[in-house]
Amino acid sequence: MEGTGRAARYRDVFANGEFRALWLAELVSSAGDQVARVALSVLVYVRTQSAALTAFTFALTFLPALLGPLLAGLADRYPRREVMIVCDLSRGAVMTVMALPFVPLWAMFPLIFVAQLLSSPSNAARGALLADVLAGDMLTVGQGLRQIVGQIAQVGGFAVGGFLTTLLTPYGSLAVNAASFFVSAAVLFVGVRHRPAANSDAKSISLLESTRRGARLVFADRQLRTLIWIIWMIGLPVTADGLAVPFASRISADPTAGSWLLAASPVGAIIGAFLITKLQPAVRLKLMAPLAGLSGLPLVLCVWQSNLIVACVLFALSGAAASYMVVAPATFIQRSPQATRGQVVGLMTSGYIASQGVCLALGGVVADRLGPGGALGVAGAVALVLGAVLTVAWQRVNLAEVSHGPAGTAA
Repeated sequence: MEGTGRAARYRDVFANGEFRALWLAELVSSAGDQVARVALSVLVYVRTQSAALTAFTFALTFLPALLGPLLAGLADRYPRREVMIVCDLSRGAVMTVMALPFVPLWAMFPLIFVAQLLSSPSNAARGALLADVLAGDMLTVGQGLRQIVGQIAQVGGFAVGGFLTTLLTPYGSLAVNAASFFVSAAVLFVGVRHRPAANSDAKSISLLESTRRGARLVFADRQLRTLIWIIWMIGLPVTADGLAVPFASRISADPTAGSWLLAASPVGAIIGAFLITKLQPAVRLKLMAPLAGLSGLPLVLCVWQSNLIVACVLFALSGAAASYMVVAPATFIQRSPQATRGQVVGLMTSGYIASQGVCLALGGVVADRLGPGGALGVAGAVALVLGAVLTVAWQRVNLAEVSHGPAGTAA
């Protein structure tokens, strides 16, 4: 752990009661979100028979991230636990309205947008608060547990969502999601202690100015700037998720092939997250940027692949390499200033959510011209090149830090 060079253990992290509360609250709300995505897709398609509107509904879960940095500063101006609780209660209320059968379909779209927009200050507050709850390498291991939870929630949430939507109707599933937010708020209220606002003086400036200052702080600091680009490039390997079904249809006649490919990436990510947290902290930092680039290599190999089993292995390997996201966000959070941590973490989080939406959209456009295999190859090649550039940049940053000491802004 911190100062020893030894990797923290899962039991060290789980021994922290506040982390357990944050982890459980995120698990509950994340699983509820996946259930809601299935329910909304089914609801919109059943009521409109439009694949375009169904896809647009799914895209609305990404688009609000573009405005996320504007609200991230709330996590510094107000107590972070309270920001998360208020956001959960608000999202629960929005989902409750959406679960009413008489709500017209056109009203669903702004409600989805609002619900997703409210996740931005909540995510910023959670990321910043995690650094107050866990110190040193325990933060990285805690981030690894969050990564594993997110992937399990993605796979399990979609499966349970399909079952619940059949059993309870889409409206019943939306009500389950609303309840998940209320449960999450209750867990945070009981399990996380109150802390004062990190920077209440920031209330004197506008949210727009706060966003501008946060972005300037990040991009003026070599460490934070390099780290945020490493984090934001996660959209490139995630492109595989959006192309899994059309790619599977090209290489296999099995109607379940797409499901196998969709499951392969998160399974690989879970294994990768488990393994990377077992490495020494110094080794993780050295591997972080190279793994980001290597996440693209299996996608390049997909260009010449026509065997479903091998394709599943390649998707899993890409997901495993993408487990660098266990290390990169935790490192970014640790090296960001405590007083403005909510703002800069919000910028980081919103950016990597938005990058996934942008890369998924561009992947679809490229697939129309080059086919799904060609689009996977393009995404993988860009990841390889960008990863190589950022590996060199990260090595130079660390050499400069050894020569001159840590950057002041990252203290």
